[in-house]
Amino acid sequence: MFGRVPKKSDNTKYYEILGVPQSATPDELKKAYRKSAIKNHPDKGGDPEKFKELSQAYEVLNDPEKREIYDQYGEDALKEGMGGGGGSSGNPFDVFEQFFGGGFGGGFGGKSGGSSRTRKKQGEDVKQVLKVSLEDVYNGITKKLSLSRNILCKKCKGKGSKSGASSRCYGCQGTGMRVTTRQIAPGMIQQMQHVCSECRGSGESINERDRCQQCKGKKVTQEKKVLEVHVEKGMQNGQKIVFEGQADEAPDTVTGDIVFILQLKEHPKFKRKQDDLYVEHNISLTEALCGIRFVLTHLDGRQLLIKTNPGKVIKPDQYKAINDEGMPQWQRPFMKGKLVIHFNVAFPDTGFLTPEKCKNLATILPSGGPNASSSDMSVDDCEETLLHNVNMEEEMRRKEHLRRQEAYDDEDDDEDAMPRVGCNQQ
Repeated sequence: MFGRVPKKSDNTKYYEILGVPQSATPDELKKAYRKSAIKNHPDKGGDPEKFKELSQAYEVLNDPEKREIYDQYGEDALKEGMGGGGGSSGNPFDVFEQFFGGGFGGGFGGKSGGSSRTRKKQGEDVKQVLKVSLEDVYNGITKKLSLSRNILCKKCKGKGSKSGASSRCYGCQGTGMRVTTRQIAPGMIQQMQHVCSECRGSGESINERDRCQQCKGKKVTQEKKVLEVHVEKGMQNGQKIVFEGQADEAPDTVTGDIVFILQLKEHPKFKRKQDDLYVEHNISLTEALCGIRFVLTHLDGRQLLIKTNPGKVIKPDQYKAINDEGMPQWQRPFMKGKLVIHFNVAFPDTGFLTPEKCKNLATILPSGGPNASSSDMSVDDCEETLLHNVNMEEEMRRKEHLRRQEAYDDEDDDEDAMPRVGCNQQ
């Protein structure tokens, strides 16, 4: 079938080059090659011969047919073309670029015979703040945003010229930057670097007659585009929505992304804490004692009836929650947090209760606590006091001022008490 069968020879060399056992899986081969190829790439200062050996070993072992022949008969069988194969393609960059999709820059010459290749640089991402309301992230919304961006000229395909030819810019010698010097003082010279005005930083010069008429040699044109930004239910403040490869295009550049960063606007009624919603509600003392009943409009427009049974007392500064009425969870919108209501009890003003009302209330309300128990001492023997309102913030500021004044006075007293040292003249 194959003609003559070659003698069995060494079949471990390629495995040793990659540093894997003969039982290595395709994933283990891939990881080993990736690690060694990056380390030994000539553009990273690696050994060209070592890089070539790595690529040849991976090309053989990554092909099931070639690997089977190599495992049985060794490298010689591949050189003789057994199994319709043949060994390496001769260019290690073919294997490297198939694996990494372009990877590093230009090839290396000499023994490898590799062709020169340009490395694409990464374009910048465009970041934009997108303001959203609490209703938007509760219900979900799609916002349409128009933008203008640069795209490669379709007529010249980003070459800038009709023929696709260009030459090195004479003004900057292909660097795209020019350096100018000026004397700012005797013996002092300042160097300044700026973008070349002749090639606009491209480092290339295009003949006037050969320039693309559509982009005028700039290689890019403007495109207006409308993006539909889907704000999903439950998204958080600061979360990103990414449109991959939608930023400005440029020649020999991997197009960056457009990134929208959500900025949640403050809501006049609801406050969000993770998946829970908080709302403040003021009630009267009567409601706190006798029960509440009010309607709360939710973020989706639903009317929620909030009530307690008569006799269910709500204490000042108390929190009560309703399950499954909070924020929906991102990517799990049917799972919701709690709606937490913080109750503030408004007490009546002074003068509202007359002595007669107080007597009536005293018969209804429970008696006071332990401090209200009777005493052995007669009330007539007690000294009468008078309560008044006090502002604790002002009281603290007053005390702090007095403390500082006393400390200052103590320092003056210490200085006056120190003995005076006179100077005796001989």
